[in-house]
Amino acid sequence: MDPETKERSETILKAIGMSPSDAVRLLYRQIALRGEFPVELRVPNALTAKVLDMSDRDEAIETLDSIEDLKRSWASE
Repeated sequence: MDPETKERSETILKAIGMSPSDAVRLLYRQIALRGEFPVELRVPNALTAKVLDMSDRDEAIETLDSIEDLKRSWASE
């Protein structure tokens, strides 16, 4: 695993009070209970991949204060 992914993941786990071992144990428990992988894995389409990449770089981020602002934002597109 690359160091950046490991560090980012462990930071999130620590914030929710979970160790990496706890996370792996939980993953295995869910696989056993469900009889399948507990997360849907899909390859994003080109537009989704582009938007996710831009979001990772904090580009073109729109901040809205209310649901009304969101509706106005959608209407203006």
